[in-house]
Amino acid sequence: MALMTIAALQLDLKANDNLGEVVARIKSTVARYPQVHMILLSELAICGPGATSASPRLNDCLDTLCALAKSLDIWLVPGSIYEDKHGKVLNSTPVINAKGEVVAHYSKMYPFYPFEKGVAQGQNICVFEVPGYGKLGISICYDMWFPELSRAMISEGAEVILHPTLTDSCDRDVELAMVQATAAQQQCYVIDVNGAGKQAFGKSRICGPDGDIIYESSSHEEVMLVEVDFERVRRARERGLMGLGQPLKSFRDAGHKFPHEGLANREKYFDSLGALELPVRTSV
Repeated sequence: MALMTIAALQLDLKANDNLGEVVARIKSTVARYPQVHMILLSELAICGPGATSASPRLNDCLDTLCALAKSLDIWLVPGSIYEDKHGKVLNSTPVINAKGEVVAHYSKMYPFYPFEKGVAQGQNICVFEVPGYGKLGISICYDMWFPELSRAMISEGAEVILHPTLTDSCDRDVELAMVQATAAQQQCYVIDVNGAGKQAFGKSRICGPDGDIIYESSSHEEVMLVEVDFERVRRARERGLMGLGQPLKSFRDAGHKFPHEGLANREKYFDSLGALELPVRTSV
């Protein structure tokens, strides 16, 4: 039975410069819960929001995070950190294995436009394997609103979706519904971890491959542990969600394609929606 313990850290952190605090929290988590294989942080936990003002940047703290993972013998997905690359700012996360090696890298494909101003779009999905356990994918915050991204990761074999987010807005309940729906539609675990306190609302959620809510946090700091059973994912995909629907097989066997699957063939309707811009106050 392939069981992997993941600790998702919902932390109350300052607006930026949180590397030292995060390192201390990771060390204390591993000391208290020695069974942990992987630690997941929320979006922008270390650097804070603000594409121009956030610090540290990914290149400034990557060596520290790699050394930390190696010293603790854990896999580390440090939420996301703004990254300066080729003249652009990306909202990125490395995947660091227990040897301190970066084995994968993901940049948010759908920045929260028009609010996440100045952040470029990532271009590639991220699916990686933890040897002896299974495959995991990563999406960041607003990415969850695009089911095509989740389906693309599952098509590459992902059995768990790690979803760091940073939400302090009134649509949090809508996001939580999407976490559960994604787990059911894609027959996978979804581990959604938000910031808390000064940065965000908390209310993180972990769902299983039958669409079940395994855990939902408060709005305060929490260390959330989940024992991921990869065999449970494989059974669900073979036998059906709750022994019923088998959506991945049905999608595979349908024998048709949707018009939007070819990105070169954009539909006129989308062009009719107008520009992506900030809402303005309406007048009578």
